[in-house]
Amino acid sequence: MKVKLRLWAIALAICCFTTLQAQENTITGTVTDQAGVPLPGVNILVDGTTTGTQTDFDGNYAISAAQGQVLVFTYIGQRTQRVTVGAQNTINVQMQEDAQALDEVVVVGFGTQIKRKVTDNIAKIEADEIGGIATPSFQGALIGKAPGVQITQTNGKLDGGLNITIRGLSSVTASQQPLFVIDGIEMNNNNISSTTAPTNPLLALNPNDIASIDILKDASAAAIFGAKGTNGVVLITTKRGKQGKSSISLDVSTSYGEPSNTRDWLNAADYITLLEEAEANSGFLNSIGLTVDGLLQGFAGDQDFRNVDTDWQEFAFQDSYIQDVNLSVSGGNEKTKSFISGGYTDNEGIVRGNALQRYSVRANIDHKVNDWLNLGLNSSYSSTIIDRIANDNSFLTPMQAIAQIPTSPAFLSNGDINGNTLYANFLLQDRFSFRTTKQRRLLGKVFAEIKLLEKLRLQTELGYDYLNQTVDRNTGRLAPFQSTNGQTFASDDGAEIISTNNYLTYDTTFGEASNFTFVLGSNFTRFKNRTTSVTGDGFPTDDFKSVASAALISAGDGTFTNWAQLSYFARVTYDYAGKYLFKASIRRDGSSRFGAENQFGYFPAASAGWIISEEDFLSGSGTLSYLKLRGSWGINGNTPIANFGSLGLFGGASYNGESALEFTQGANPDLKWEETEQINFGLDFGFLNNRISGEIDYYKKKTKDLLFNTRVPFEALLPSHRVLQNVGNLENEGFEFSLNTTNIQTQNLSWKTNLNFAINKNKITNLPNGEDLITTRNILREGEPINSFYLIEYAGVDPANGDALYVLNTENPDGTLDKSTTNDPTAAERIVAGNPNPDVIAGLSSNFNYKGLDFSFTFQGQWGGQRYNNAGSFQETGLGNGLDNQDQIIFDRRWQNPGDITDVPQARLFVNNGHSESTRYMQDADFIRLRNVAIGYSLPQEVLERIGMSRIRIYVSGLNLLTFTDYRGYDPESSDDASISNTNSGTTFYSAPQARVYTLGLNLGF
Repeated sequence: MKVKLRLWAIALAICCFTTLQAQENTITGTVTDQAGVPLPGVNILVDGTTTGTQTDFDGNYAISAAQGQVLVFTYIGQRTQRVTVGAQNTINVQMQEDAQALDEVVVVGFGTQIKRKVTDNIAKIEADEIGGIATPSFQGALIGKAPGVQITQTNGKLDGGLNITIRGLSSVTASQQPLFVIDGIEMNNNNISSTTAPTNPLLALNPNDIASIDILKDASAAAIFGAKGTNGVVLITTKRGKQGKSSISLDVSTSYGEPSNTRDWLNAADYITLLEEAEANSGFLNSIGLTVDGLLQGFAGDQDFRNVDTDWQEFAFQDSYIQDVNLSVSGGNEKTKSFISGGYTDNEGIVRGNALQRYSVRANIDHKVNDWLNLGLNSSYSSTIIDRIANDNSFLTPMQAIAQIPTSPAFLSNGDINGNTLYANFLLQDRFSFRTTKQRRLLGKVFAEIKLLEKLRLQTELGYDYLNQTVDRNTGRLAPFQSTNGQTFASDDGAEIISTNNYLTYDTTFGEASNFTFVLGSNFTRFKNRTTSVTGDGFPTDDFKSVASAALISAGDGTFTNWAQLSYFARVTYDYAGKYLFKASIRRDGSSRFGAENQFGYFPAASAGWIISEEDFLSGSGTLSYLKLRGSWGINGNTPIANFGSLGLFGGASYNGESALEFTQGANPDLKWEETEQINFGLDFGFLNNRISGEIDYYKKKTKDLLFNTRVPFEALLPSHRVLQNVGNLENEGFEFSLNTTNIQTQNLSWKTNLNFAINKNKITNLPNGEDLITTRNILREGEPINSFYLIEYAGVDPANGDALYVLNTENPDGTLDKSTTNDPTAAERIVAGNPNPDVIAGLSSNFNYKGLDFSFTFQGQWGGQRYNNAGSFQETGLGNGLDNQDQIIFDRRWQNPGDITDVPQARLFVNNGHSESTRYMQDADFIRLRNVAIGYSLPQEVLERIGMSRIRIYVSGLNLLTFTDYRGYDPESSDDASISNTNSGTTFYSAPQARVYTLGLNLGF
């Protein structure tokens, strides 16, 4: 018994001694940076516990910890430090700069480079900046993210094209879109729509598969892509597997959408009042023996028009519903890594009859065969099905329903669709016809990386891009304007790009301070395109919809075209002591699109940088942590859109019922690429250990040898008396600014913000023979911005009689302009009145994280551009140009009595009083838009570990929630999809607004 008591006493003593040894002590100390400057706000955590603190303004801290425990020190831009607590009570820590955090890797084309040593202007956007946004295309998620990059959706249709402009327009007739390269392989981003309304060929890309996007903006960055880099280059890198345990990610979301804006149109009572007033002022109906009541009853079908009040806008729009599911599996070992994903999107648009479905799969595989050979595969397939609607400039589009008379019912008393409307009732088209477009896209690359020597690598790649689009369009016998027993149209458009890249990369170091990288390679690209179409008329019933059932094959067409390009390129980068930077490159392109005398082009570039903060006189600064000065120069090209623009061409024709040849195009063996020379000066800065960082850039782009179809003498006997030539110059000049701030960085709370804006001025400096080139309402004129509006100037209303007035702008004998007014629009001269290109674009993004909560938003804005409402001469005329329903502003502000001061003329039925094309229908398109906002919650890690998951996050988000603008149309960004061209832009015509979308989503990780 005594022995047992003695043992218990010994055990108790040991326990007491152990407890005494494990007692927590207060550890104090100071944390400094690599220069010895105290760091405030450093996070300090006792590893494996929730005990933590932060350093104060002087870098001092105090924390309770037991001997043997580990203190973890973390701070943005610095390496994480781990220190084991010993017997001491004071632990001072000197943090070291984290080069990886400070120097993210950017893709530069045929290689990568760390951000610190980049001497070009490259904007990088990571996957987490574009995720969680409900948009049918990845470009829409980039809006407001990069300075100098303007991304505009044509209009609110799901299939509408997206226009991406980098540092202003650099061409008049050639492509104005950047070059897209995915995982090193050039993509086809040409519009292959079978109608005048463009489609977006990049809809095939699943945003969830994207790891990062690098946008090459200046000439030095883009010159490695030669004759295709004038408009900038967008490099897309997709996700890849990582070594370690396999992970599964499942993202599901459901969304509800509605128009981001609706307009106020007249109700039935106000419309009748306006019509009666307009008739009283003109007497038109009386002159033809018709009354207002009789007129309106003719459009009311079997109902009394006075009992009808139809809001046609409600029929044009519909609620939008979106289902989105994405599943991916990634992982691997030291030999093989893979990323496999699948996605499904079902998107019903906000315009009636418009919908989109997309199925996509991707497989990215990397395999290390041995120490000198790596093999890989990038592949994806997608199928996109689009229910399309008629072009904006069509009576059959739902958006033109807003022109219908509000006293005209959409349906008859028996439920049938009313066919007695002012214009064709689009509901008949919606019920008895369909337009289905299917895009199938296969993107693939196989590659091998071979280590030839210790410092020499060979990369060889074979890429394939196949885009197939089929269109099935059927119009039933009861659809509007259908004169036969139904019609079916079917087309097939297949475009493929085969490309190879082979390049050597040599990396070496001289001495202790010189680093040298040399890239030498070649590229071959071949494009083929084949299209066929057929139209059939007359079917037994509407149940038969294929061409095979048609009574008559009424039309058919088919084309085949191709082009090829062979290129060689070289690039050298050098830095000394990590602070003196230099890069030079050159590319030689040979293209089948160029003329025989200019088959090859050379595109050189050079850039340099100086990291001033690495110098001794700044290296000890406690405030300035990073400062780099850089400059670049280079020449890029832009190839003709036409594959055979330099050749004399003949085509088949019919002559007196016999087959014949006709001359269709004159030859120009001197035809070459448009050439853009660009200089860029930039300053990169960072303060307070890069908690505040940013970039400032100035650039100037001069484009020469613009491509124009110019007139030739009649004696040349060329078709249309025109030939494609290189004549004309334009330039862009601008500033870009980007500011990144870490406003708060604590253990539980972080708040980061990005502000960017860009200013661009564009003007044409030379045109063929100095002559103006005028389209319907746009002009190309030396000294003016590209596509400026060319209109007569509206001067308001004569208070005495309600006449619309215009400024004469005729030239006086002394050369000045006569600014007196007239009520005769034909007497007024047109002037350059504005342009559709904004002077300033901006974006503001912010991200908050507090424990498991996250909140982010992005604002975008633009100022200085205008939009022309081509439908204004119908919607805002006081019924002077037809019976179209009117904007509410016409009713509220119209002139009625002598002395009225207003800008809306007197209503006169079928009399031109203000509906001539003029600046009356041009408006400033300035706006600020809350582009997206998201809030989410992620379960804590300890909870996830208990249930065997790596991530559970639920979130809600919104797209286009708010728009602040004085623009009176549907959307300050929307344009007419049927009239978009390089020389006729900035016009809207019954164009749908973008959607406002609310999303509920769930992210799961296993």
